[in-house]
Amino acid sequence: MRTAPRTHPNSAAKAWGVHAGTFLEMGDEMKYVVETQKSVNQAEADLCAAVQRHKFGVLHIHDLQETMKKKGVDFENACRILEICNPKSAKEVLTADMDMNFALPCRVSVYSDHGKTKIGMIKPAAMLKSLSDSPVLARVAEEVEESMIKIIEEAK
Repeated sequence: MRTAPRTHPNSAAKAWGVHAGTFLEMGDEMKYVVETQKSVNQAEADLCAAVQRHKFGVLHIHDLQETMKKKGVDFENACRILEICNPKSAKEVLTADMDMNFALPCRVSVYSDHGKTKIGMIKPAAMLKSLSDSPVLARVAEEVEESMIKIIEEAK
């Protein structure tokens, strides 16, 4: 299920340049978030399968709720953070600018929020644009973002 963008009262979503499926609030142009009717567990499994179909890999899954529980903090929302990478794209980014290692890998979250399951990420193109003016990095980030959006859409 796709939720319509929430727009700033004085503008339309199109004016903000957002993709379909994005929730839009002040400053949210860097986020891509969709809702799904699936459980967090099912959405996570479907995300992992979509990642493989697109020749990306899941490097690690952080279970934020479980980690907090182990630290004595009760946190009610399920939250899985998947570190996702395409090795060829990562090599291209790091070859162009090794300082971009701190922006890798892509992180996609599957989480519950107010009883709804969501899948979201920080848009790679917007993030790298904030860190570098390199046209090479911009191109790779746009390609990765396009693939990541397809992956998220397939998983939802």
